[in-house]
Amino acid sequence: MATLNVKINDIELKNPVMTASGTFGYGIEFADLVPLEGLGGIIVKGTTLRPREGNDYPRMAETASGMLNCVGLQNKGVDYFCEHIYPQIKDIDTNMIVNVSGSSPDDYAECAARIDALERIPAIELNISCPNVKDGGMAFGVTCAGAASVVRAVRRRYHKTLIVKLSPNVTDIAEIARACEAEGADSVSLINTLMGMAIDIERRRPRLSIGTGGLSGPAVKPVAVRMVWQVARAVQIPVIGLGGIMTAEDAIEFLMAGATAIEIGTANFVDPTVTISVRDGINRWLDEHGCRSVTEIIGALEA
Repeated sequence: MATLNVKINDIELKNPVMTASGTFGYGIEFADLVPLEGLGGIIVKGTTLRPREGNDYPRMAETASGMLNCVGLQNKGVDYFCEHIYPQIKDIDTNMIVNVSGSSPDDYAECAARIDALERIPAIELNISCPNVKDGGMAFGVTCAGAASVVRAVRRRYHKTLIVKLSPNVTDIAEIARACEAEGADSVSLINTLMGMAIDIERRRPRLSIGTGGLSGPAVKPVAVRMVWQVARAVQIPVIGLGGIMTAEDAIEFLMAGATAIEIGTANFVDPTVTISVRDGINRWLDEHGCRSVTEIIGALEA
């Protein structure tokens, strides 16, 4: 069997398959369905300094080959996470990574600092790209200056592996990736959701409570693969690819485009065991093609 382990900065992943924030809870919700220790990592749902209620319902809508959501980072805040969630997940034998969001650079930094103190959390994924919140979120991720300001503030107070999640709703995503790298990001993950909208033509109203939301699922995959390819050629730090991955073949596209690891999101709602299927499918493909390690295909696109 091929070797599947990869590295993101100083974190060893058993395999390149991780879960995307907001689609896998805190991992424990899936424990009866998926051997959690069999994943490369679990990125838990978005966490903010203070509790957030999220947006009003309806906040999800199915679309052709995907879904729209405007959940809005509903969570009970970082202190609740540290006191109540962390004790339940700290002994899961995989990389437990916390997705961190905020309303200002100082908010992000304070939230990250509290997670920095948790021994069994080896990394955070900094969400500067959420399109579904009124303050902060994507506002920081659509300009180099905004992205840099958050990464700089967090880097001063967070001392472990720092992954920055990038927005696709920009003109030049490679430029923003380079700005994050320059401020000390150890890795970038992309893409977050694309801005979208759906309308109920009988009611003449948007299907989502705030009008617009984030589009995810197979519909966004070609855009995601293209952006991962662009960013992987622009930065020296590892790239994590996500966006519409449903199968091992989808994941291999991202790896060949330059991603060191991948995240699976919307597909978890369709098949809760998809992460394991993708992991095993990558292994089969590598064996069938005479590859001894997954690293042989990372960035192996012949363009």
